[in-house]
Amino acid sequence: MTIRVLKPGLSTTVQDGGRYGYTHLGISPAGAADSLSLRIANLLVGNGEYAPALEMTLLGASLEFEEGAVVAVSGAQCDCKAGQNKVRANEAVEIAAGSVLQCGSMTDGARCYLSIRGGLDVPLVMGSASTDVRGQFGGFEGRRLKSGDVLRVGKSRATEVRRPAGVLEEVRSSGPVRVTRGAQNDWFSHEMYAKLLSTPYQVTEQSDRAGLRLQGEAVSPSEKTQLLTDGIPLGAIQVPQSGQPIILLVDQQTTGGYPKIANIITADMHRIGQLRPRHQVRFAEVSIADAVEALRHQELWLKGIFVT
Repeated sequence: MTIRVLKPGLSTTVQDGGRYGYTHLGISPAGAADSLSLRIANLLVGNGEYAPALEMTLLGASLEFEEGAVVAVSGAQCDCKAGQNKVRANEAVEIAAGSVLQCGSMTDGARCYLSIRGGLDVPLVMGSASTDVRGQFGGFEGRRLKSGDVLRVGKSRATEVRRPAGVLEEVRSSGPVRVTRGAQNDWFSHEMYAKLLSTPYQVTEQSDRAGLRLQGEAVSPSEKTQLLTDGIPLGAIQVPQSGQPIILLVDQQTTGGYPKIANIITADMHRIGQLRPRHQVRFAEVSIADAVEALRHQELWLKGIFVT
């Protein structure tokens, strides 16, 4: 089965759970910026949680289906239609052969995910189907989709799933994004760290899958020593000389020389992937133990909402 790209949207790529274990070679993980929504979309159609799917950013794609298919859209709200029929978010929907699925603009977040039963059939590079746009490998020819591309869908081994109503409300949390202290947190005074936690920051236009540049109260380290380049964990909050923080996302560089004041907890990284320019974000500190418990709770919640 094949799918033809009629319109690619603003930035549509093939992504899965990411390419881990190669940061020592300078290779970022890539993968879905909002991995929780990717997993939900895949589970809705009966795929494995991290099966390759389409990540659409700000403006969705238009796709023509050669054969009938079962699809699901999850993530940011997006007006999607197959012909004149509305495709509801977070539901498995049947698409008839020859139909065109049109996905419009995202209204409350940055990205939505389209999963097709059977998953997208693309070559694995270092164990992952994710697109590394800067490295030009993985996904579909190592790039964003363009008009005329033809995607292949894998054979389905899906099982039927269902989702109880209302369970996704928990994902849409609007509270502060939780952080733990960063590797160089002790370079910053208590006052500077308190400033990071007490004031809102706005996501600037100079943001992408590599990182989100923020604008707000400047935070500067008390320590003036030059930091030797070291490894950067996913979700690190770096502070460059301007004092305006940068949140590192899935296409981040793997090393850097800016001090890291804090780190987004894993359970909230999907929320970072949904931030778009002019969105505001606030931070709240939690302990490592709290971060682990939040992730455990999220995983139990996800497993609990999908019942065969």
